Amino acid sequence: MNGLELRSTVTSAGELRLELTEVDVGAPAADEVVVRIEAAPINPSDLGLLLGPADLETLKASGTPDRPVLTAQVPEKRLGMVKGRLDQSMAVGNEGAGTVVEAGPDAQHLIGKKVGMIGGAMYAEYRRIRAREVIALPDGATAADGASMFVNPLTALGFTETMKLEGHKALVHTAAASNLGQMLQRICVKDGIPLVNIVRSEAQAEILRGCGATHIVDSTAPDYRERLTDAIADTGATLGFDATGGGKLASQILNAMEAAASRNPGEYSRYGSTTFKQVYIYGGLDTGPTVLDRGFGFSWSLSGWLLFPFLQKAGPEIAARMRQRVADELTTTFASNYTATIGLAEALNPDVLLAYQKKATGEKYLIDPTR
Repeated sequence: MNGLELRSTVTSAGELRLELTEVDVGAPAADEVVVRIEAAPINPSDLGLLLGPADLETLKASGTPDRPVLTAQVPEKRLGMVKGRLDQSMAVGNEGAGTVVEAGPDAQHLIGKKVGMIGGAMYAEYRRIRAREVIALPDGATAADGASMFVNPLTALGFTETMKLEGHKALVHTAAASNLGQMLQRICVKDGIPLVNIVRSEAQAEILRGCGATHIVDSTAPDYRERLTDAIADTGATLGFDATGGGKLASQILNAMEAAASRNPGEYSRYGSTTFKQVYIYGGLDTGPTVLDRGFGFSWSLSGWLLFPFLQKAGPEIAARMRQRVADELTTTFASNYTATIGLAEALNPDVLLAYQKKATGEKYLIDPTR
């Protein structure tokens, strides 16, 4: 079986090339299935592989309407960032969903089933994958329902599991009105976890109120610092997850946690409070330097957080429990909303690409390779 697959190549000469390539999917082995992909989301983590460090102001289109090609220049100073992938044609798309159209002898029970899956190369017409790596969707669920059942849901659950494992009792989250942020808010409402949401507009705050949020702080408001400290003091949050990465937001969270801790009666220390404060950076919406204004004592940590290393650390029992919960609450707690659904060729339309690469809150795109 042959099918089209979206491929991304960064050449050693400093060019990004995006194109649709015809590939031989191959016959399934005994424990494999072939899935006709019907929905695959465009996540920030996908954009990192799709676009690399290319300068999109140099984007050029060529090819044909059915087989478009996009190229862009990668500045020489950025090539070192992608040294490990130079001159390799790489398949894109972390997760997706669709219908099983072929199966090996050990997976015949999945023929005709709609399944969700993760494992790369999802921006394609077909995907051959091990049967144990797919999850059958609940009755009545569509491919669009199951397309985003891994990255965002497991990340949101990973935040609350990290909180439990590390002994915290409440959370702070930035870029909080995103699809992931809305899922996290619904989880926290259901599980009784206090959550402080940091947003950038009243419109984003309204989205979260619809999810049951009670602690929302607008970082553009003149009293932002005071309100953030008040919310952290109210909730007792000592753990934060920052999607922006660059700038001073992580520092502001740590300082607010320290200010909230200092409201508790106790002996003054020149080294700050003894309350341990942790912020994890899990995204890169701001690619600039991370800046720390050191006003939060010495009992703190700032580090990175990624889903798959967390799952390995948490162990198979916790990971299985998380996946089962996503499947059970797929169309409620973990429902995703999409701005637009596009085909594979549309994904390589320059105007469409420039729209979805903005990663704007409330604007999530879904690729349907059957279009």
